[in-house]
Amino acid sequence: MQIQLQKIRKPLFLAMFAIFFTACASNEVIVDTQNTAKKIVQSNSFTQYKDDFIENLWKQNPGWALYSGYYKYDDKLNVPSALNRISDLQDTKDALIGLQKFDPKNLSAVDVTDYFIIENALQSSIWYTEKFKSFEWNPSSYNVAGAFGLILNTEYKSLDERLRTISTRMQNIPDYYAAAKENITTPTLEHTQLAIQQNQGALGVFGDSLKSKVAESGLDAGEQKKFDARRRASIEAINSYITWLQSKEEALKATDSARSFRIGKELYSQKYQYDIETEYTADEIYALALQEKERLHLEMIKISHSLWNKYFSTPKPNDELIMVKQLITEISKEHTQRDNFVSAVRDQIPALVAFVNDNDLLDQDPSKPLVVRETPEYQRGIAGASINSPGPYDPGANTYYNVTPLDNYDEAGAESYLREYNDRMLQILNIHEAIPGHYTQLVHANKSPSLVKSILGNGAMVEGWAVYTERMMLEQGYGDNEPELWLMWYKWNMRVVMNTILDYSIHTLGLTEADAMDLMINQAFQEESEAKGKWRRATLSSVQLTSYFTGYKEIYDFREERKAALGAEFNLKDFHNEFLSYGSSPVKYIKNMMR
Repeated sequence: MQIQLQKIRKPLFLAMFAIFFTACASNEVIVDTQNTAKKIVQSNSFTQYKDDFIENLWKQNPGWALYSGYYKYDDKLNVPSALNRISDLQDTKDALIGLQKFDPKNLSAVDVTDYFIIENALQSSIWYTEKFKSFEWNPSSYNVAGAFGLILNTEYKSLDERLRTISTRMQNIPDYYAAAKENITTPTLEHTQLAIQQNQGALGVFGDSLKSKVAESGLDAGEQKKFDARRRASIEAINSYITWLQSKEEALKATDSARSFRIGKELYSQKYQYDIETEYTADEIYALALQEKERLHLEMIKISHSLWNKYFSTPKPNDELIMVKQLITEISKEHTQRDNFVSAVRDQIPALVAFVNDNDLLDQDPSKPLVVRETPEYQRGIAGASINSPGPYDPGANTYYNVTPLDNYDEAGAESYLREYNDRMLQILNIHEAIPGHYTQLVHANKSPSLVKSILGNGAMVEGWAVYTERMMLEQGYGDNEPELWLMWYKWNMRVVMNTILDYSIHTLGLTEADAMDLMINQAFQEESEAKGKWRRATLSSVQLTSYFTGYKEIYDFREERKAALGAEFNLKDFHNEFLSYGSSPVKYIKNMMR
């Protein structure tokens, strides 16, 4: 063959080669055209699937829809009965079967991510119903107040229309709490006590303030009479639930028959994978947290040696961790007064906005309001500060930065809390919760073209971003590289690391309260009030506390990877804006899209 080819004249060889190449190219074009057509058909079909999935999600969860700014089902309050739970479970399984008919290889990069996010959400929902079964042991999961408060305080339609919506919704409140009593078979003592506290707070939503709004409204006499009857029935149902829970609490204490709040290693590992959606396992992130704790101790010791003589005239303690703790205690005396706590938070926000803008760190949107307010009564009991975002359907609505006042603390407790959230630590808290942390990230998320990514927000990405911004701001010069501020950030970041260590140890290793307090106070340098609050939080939740460190480590390590890969072409603002453009996706998916 080789000899024969040598005898073929060059023009003829080229012509034959061209024919062969054209034939191959034609076949490739045909195959490629067929694949493209297949992908277009599947893409259109998947878009319809996503639309149907989201619509059914809101039908099943009208309260969640309200928090996302979707008001089509605002007058619906679903009763959490066993029959409805079985129906919802079957709908979820059917949706998963429908999803698995799509081949991810034929989807775009954005759709592939949506596919896996939806798959995790559906599988997670099935697991929660069939395996975790918190509806049987967590009485605090039953509380109607939040959605009603949101309807009343969000001006998405006229007040009269919203009051009519509330009236319709209130019809199901008695059945809602009756179903709750039926569901709760093995409650934990801790969740029972939380449910009592929060439902007592819920009564305020249906009290005299709501009654006055109705009296001043344009509702006619008949509507007002019907409204008041339903309001009184709602109060009666909530009070009945509270009384029932109080009896449960007494019985659980008397018989020592409460279910343990510890969920155990098997459930914990599974829950970590569903909730966090990370490349790490629960065991791996625990091991990494232990390593990070040692690194942070070394950094804090280094700073403490440099600052000791500025604050003390006495010799340094031989135990270096005691030295760190004494220095932190001294610096923490600089704090606001208890009556000014909420206003102190509010007053710091403009400075953070200015720093981000002046240093060109990322895009901000001044048209999206941030309102600092006292935490509503029905939301108190777990976190001292939190963000309520309006969601992707109503991005122009207020974002509320909830700050809990110190009304319920005695003088000693308030002083301990204020030392924990001293003048420097308060700045880090505001970076985390507001700018450029949660508030900024959620504003960007609401602009994402993928509703799936915005709605099914990944907690580790959301919390990890907020933690990442704390370090990023200090790295960019916030606070003029003051060593005291860095020391407080290391302490704050130690709390993030300790969250993972505590949560894992409490739920899978049986860590006792005494040992947990020792870890937090003597190794993480937390005030006693903060440590007690964290122990309480760990008894009322599981896995969520690991989201901070997991997400933070993923994001920070990825940024460093991009800096190394891009070299001089790396731009911090571009990195931030692109990272946030993918909505609240799991970090592992954002990394793939950015790469």
